[in-house]
Amino acid sequence: MTDFFTGGLTNLPLLSNAKSRSVSAENFTGEKGKGGMAETGPAPQCYSHLGQGWKVSPKVCIEPGETFVLTNIDGPGVIQSMWFGGQMGSDYILRIFWDEQEFPSVESCLPNFFGYGWVRIDDKVHDGPFFHLNSQPVAVNPNRGMNCFWPMPFKKKCKITIENRSDKVYTCFYQINYVLSEVSENAAYFHAQIRRTNPVPYKSVHTIIDGISGKGHYVGTTLFIGLNGSGNWWGEGEVKFYLDGDTDFPTICGTGTEDYVGGSYNWEVSGAYVPYSTPYMGMHQILQPDNLYKHQRRFSMYRWHIMDAIHFNNDIRVTIQDLGWDNNGRYLPRQDDITSVAYWYQTLPTKPFPKLPSREYLEII
Repeated sequence: MTDFFTGGLTNLPLLSNAKSRSVSAENFTGEKGKGGMAETGPAPQCYSHLGQGWKVSPKVCIEPGETFVLTNIDGPGVIQSMWFGGQMGSDYILRIFWDEQEFPSVESCLPNFFGYGWVRIDDKVHDGPFFHLNSQPVAVNPNRGMNCFWPMPFKKKCKITIENRSDKVYTCFYQINYVLSEVSENAAYFHAQIRRTNPVPYKSVHTIIDGISGKGHYVGTTLFIGLNGSGNWWGEGEVKFYLDGDTDFPTICGTGTEDYVGGSYNWEVSGAYVPYSTPYMGMHQILQPDNLYKHQRRFSMYRWHIMDAIHFNNDIRVTIQDLGWDNNGRYLPRQDDITSVAYWYQTLPTKPFPKLPSREYLEII
């Protein structure tokens, strides 16, 4: 039998001593046999005529300025999947802490973590357009159902929180599925970090990740690019990976933004951008100007390094150039709005992340 069980087709036939558990508003602790026991909930008009056991507590209401603890699990174990639904926006901050660390190993605006970058908090849930993200570790389904399947092992403790930075009550739907199981000694810890540069300074780069210390492997990037200033093609910027002491020049250097996410020649077919979503890479969201107030083209894309993880022994830094074309056939350093989320596994302890920018800086206008 195997004790370290994370799921997946390879492991499905294997017996395991793992114990399946799930945390949601219907079972805050994930305890065995304790789901659906609530007698009161946030919408009594819906369940009062049926009583206990009839979807009494499907959601939580997080007050403005409040940080809500979604779960606090004693390990060892593995987070297998997470689902969030309902309202989305940059004011909702997801954090994950491993093994009682003071600082988070995951910190991101909630929708960005799931590859959905251009969601305004005042967008109505049922209003379109909707952009489908259909990949192996992350899926966004109608309507804004956010799903994550990154395996996240931990040895002692897992705490997951949501902070509501808005001035309104946040209605949060969620489910976190996990197993209690022995964890391999060489299992690393999942990390993710959001960064935004708006605008990118002239002849500068957007830093996707820096200041990482430990041994691990880089497994993915989501990019959200809003075009500022001049038109023309904008995606010539190279993604560069500086590994284990690299300074001026990286060990791994790409050839362009659309190349990094598996596209080519500007994603242009018959004079139009063509979105796509595949298991490991995609450019799934395009927001076009409306000829009035919405004048900025915006793009969301992702690249999962699942089949080609990038390994580091001591440190890693990842950057992307903001580069396009001018009217004379020359490269043009741009000054666009770039947000990214980096995903990686590494040993603990986690160095403190840079201070998260203010809600005003992260706000989607």
